[in-house]
Amino acid sequence: MENPSPPPPVGFPVTLSSPGTRPEQRLAAPTFSSPVPTRFSPQRPQHDQLPMSVSRTPSSLSSGDGVQASSPVPLFSTPPGPPIFSSPVRPAAVPFCTSPATPQPLSFSPALSLPTSSPPHFTNGSTELPFHHSAGVDESKFESPYVFFSAHKVLKRNKLANVSSLGFGALVSPGKEITPGPQVVQRNPHRCQNCGAYANLYCEILIGSGQWQCVICKKLNGSDGEYIATNKEDVWRLPELSSSAIDYIQTGNRKPGYIPVSDSRIPAPIFLVIDECLDEAHLQHLQGSLHAFVDSLPAATRIGIITYGRTVSVYDFSEGSMASADVLPGGSSPTQDSLKALIYGTGIYLSPIHASLPVAHTIFSSLRPYKLNLPEASRDRCLGTAVKVALAIIQGPSAEMARGIIKRSGGNCRILVCAGGPNTYGPGSVPHSFSHPNYPYMEKSAMKWMENLGHEAQRHDTVVDILCAGTCPVRVPVLQPLTKSSGGVLVLHDDFGEAFGVNLQRASLRAAGSHGLFEIRCSDDILVTQIIGPGEEASADSHETFKNDSSFCILMHSVEETQSFALSMETKGDIKNDFVYFQFAVRYSNVFQAEISRVITVRLPTVDSVSKYLASVQEDVAAVIIAKRTILHAKTSSDTIDMRQTIDERVKDIALKFGAQVEKSKLHRFPKEISSLPENLFHLKRGPLLGNIVGHEDERSVLRHLFLNASFDLSLRMLAPRCLMHREGGTFEELPAYDLAMQSNAAVVLDHGTDVFIWLGAELAAQEGKSAAALAACRTLAEELTELRFPAPRILAFKEGSSQARYFVSRLVPAHKDPPYEQEARFPQLRSLTTDQRARLKSSFLHFDDLSFCEWMRSLKLVPPEPR
Repeated sequence: MENPSPPPPVGFPVTLSSPGTRPEQRLAAPTFSSPVPTRFSPQRPQHDQLPMSVSRTPSSLSSGDGVQASSPVPLFSTPPGPPIFSSPVRPAAVPFCTSPATPQPLSFSPALSLPTSSPPHFTNGSTELPFHHSAGVDESKFESPYVFFSAHKVLKRNKLANVSSLGFGALVSPGKEITPGPQVVQRNPHRCQNCGAYANLYCEILIGSGQWQCVICKKLNGSDGEYIATNKEDVWRLPELSSSAIDYIQTGNRKPGYIPVSDSRIPAPIFLVIDECLDEAHLQHLQGSLHAFVDSLPAATRIGIITYGRTVSVYDFSEGSMASADVLPGGSSPTQDSLKALIYGTGIYLSPIHASLPVAHTIFSSLRPYKLNLPEASRDRCLGTAVKVALAIIQGPSAEMARGIIKRSGGNCRILVCAGGPNTYGPGSVPHSFSHPNYPYMEKSAMKWMENLGHEAQRHDTVVDILCAGTCPVRVPVLQPLTKSSGGVLVLHDDFGEAFGVNLQRASLRAAGSHGLFEIRCSDDILVTQIIGPGEEASADSHETFKNDSSFCILMHSVEETQSFALSMETKGDIKNDFVYFQFAVRYSNVFQAEISRVITVRLPTVDSVSKYLASVQEDVAAVIIAKRTILHAKTSSDTIDMRQTIDERVKDIALKFGAQVEKSKLHRFPKEISSLPENLFHLKRGPLLGNIVGHEDERSVLRHLFLNASFDLSLRMLAPRCLMHREGGTFEELPAYDLAMQSNAAVVLDHGTDVFIWLGAELAAQEGKSAAALAACRTLAEELTELRFPAPRILAFKEGSSQARYFVSRLVPAHKDPPYEQEARFPQLRSLTTDQRARLKSSFLHFDDLSFCEWMRSLKLVPPEPR
């Protein structure tokens, strides 16, 4: 058998050689650029006795199309008592939780029998035994909190299944942590020797011989006798045959030079790399955030402190209560001799916080504002050299004050850079001015140097996060390769105040796995056409290969729960089977240096009916996948304009392919089963990702990069804001994100992922006591909504008519332009207003040219979908 041709490089779209010709590659153009815990509680099924084989299949919920009812709305505590959510006039699109909503978990319709067109027979030693499948199987319910498909069913007909405007795909968060977690197995997994897939709950088992049939390639494999049993119940006790998600764990360590210590849970080191070219106002805020940060660290955390300007100052903790620093020049990369002097000298540059906390406070208090009279962008900052020095110290042996022994970190280390301006001095730097005649070349060289530095950090299990603040542009294109290639993040803040301090703390607490390898396997009917996420294509020698392994392997820079991969898929042809299978595996080393192999297996039913398929579409998941595919191509301002037009064409095409034409009209109706999808895409078109409401290109670039790698929860909130109106008694009502919510007697919270806005109406703000209580309740709610989110959003509060209110207004759909009957249909809360209140609300709006959602749909020759 010929080996399949290698997949094309990850990051480029597959091009067809001629119209109508399908690509041969299985991986087409995968381009790489806070989650709510979901309970996973598989139930043991009650199966009929099978004579020679057993198989596990999931059960459905009460509804036949696999749609699960949303969870009840939780309560939020606000002063003075807990606010209770009233039943919203318009049902929420997703369950209301204390952080961004998750989609409905997967559930499946029961299958009475396997496909019978060509029943397989397999050799079991000396005899041939057919696999049997009982027709009366009582299937159990399985949920996958790690994988969210855009639909819970797959269309059998190739032509409709591959309509690119809607598409089919999945969002996978392989590093997501849930409570309770997946079942744990402390042994090597059983894998198919033909394709490399893992044994799972959908495999057919010959209990007489212990052989199992792979669901991906259908080949028969042995189990070293482990699956031999006298009855099916004994086989079902094995975790991998009874659960859709399994963690295989092997303890040990593969890091050269690693010396284990008695306390394997000692936190990995944190190096603070601090910009010392700040003005006094920014420095005061930064000092406050740094003091609070070190006070919040666990006592065993080892910390290092470096400051940088024209030179690099590495602070030494060996002097007890006195702060001292070794100074290195910043104009060039540190020499090996200077690094050896640091690493093998008598200085202690990483010290437990319990032993060095007073010194750390002294260092922060001793920082002084920048003295020279130069603009912020013109000050010399050797950020690249400083990170290089920090990385060298982390790699080398570091003296441990507690016991006087030499040891290295057991897990990922983290370098936290606090930057107030661009890297303009030393390696990886760019000129102060964009008008420099050689700027484009120097910027390109700096980006490459930063990327190489990030890869070096990644090879040594170190993640670099850069937290920027202030008004000086930091030249994001230069800094982003460093964070991206090391597995870190780049975050922009208005100042070094509250949001900066919270992100500093949350960045240090992120548990990051290393040496991550993400594998994707699908049934032969499915073709993966694009992958978007935090990684790059893995080389062939970086992972184990099998004879006919058609998996897609992605090298992950770090493995964290805030990440996700967006997969786009197509069907190769008309599907004849009743099910298609998907298996996702991530192998990595966790922070305790245990080797983890997490295997997630999902089975989706196939259907002929378009209406059943549309009813199974998860609109929020589909919208996020479409948005990520769109944002991927929005690299410049002209690209952004093109992508906004692409959204228009996409919505029209979905209506033409899946909708119906209105009688005696040229208008088309959008499919009612996915009526919320166009509104989510309308938010995408107008919002900060593609719209014009974010002013600086640095901000847009950071937002897009964050969105492409973000988990489903954060991605959904960044795509479509969530609007909550405060009511008397501390309750909150969820409403559509329309400007009709701007009622003068109300307070409104708008959660837009990286920003949360609190808007107080003028009438309410005039009542001092009531406005204070409403503001406190809204702020408490905003903090609870975002308490697990990283990056932590900025929370802004303002009154109606203030200049800052424009941030709030620009993110709402201008529904005030619609006729009253459409307003009431889409915003039923208006019916509770008096005639006088309606009149005051109408008079409060200013006229501008932005289209409302209904006007936009009509401009596309479509009938606006009826709200549910």
